[in-house]
Amino acid sequence: MDRSGDLGSLLTLAATLGLPCSPYLGMATTEPPKKKPDPVTSETVVIWGLRLWQVIGIFAIFVLAVIITLCCIFKCRIPRTKKEIEARYAQRQAAKTYADKLETVPPLNELTEIPGGTSHSRTLNSLPVVKEEDEMALQGN
Repeated sequence: MDRSGDLGSLLTLAATLGLPCSPYLGMATTEPPKKKPDPVTSETVVIWGLRLWQVIGIFAIFVLAVIITLCCIFKCRIPRTKKEIEARYAQRQAAKTYADKLETVPPLNELTEIPGGTSHSRTLNSLPVVKEEDEMALQGN
């Protein structure tokens, strides 16, 4: 029997099946096996001397701070119930109505003036002054 013929037919068969066609495929080598890279664990140093868990923690704190800041600035809290949504809508409508009515109120200095009256300083001088002794006498009776 011709062994090279058998090997050739096996290689041809392997090539037609799409298998690797090296006659040295099954032979052992004297080279040491290639060293596998160390597995990535939480204690693996990733960047700037920081371990993986430290980098993940710093990143998580940063993301959380951004989310909290955005939620505080934009008040993006989602209401939980239909009742709460309706209550907020009613509160906004009441605030809008109040603001609209407040714009129609005249300024305070116009409200305190008495038409045809005297100046403000004269009204203060004409008010009766109650002394502390008079007040004590009134409370005692």
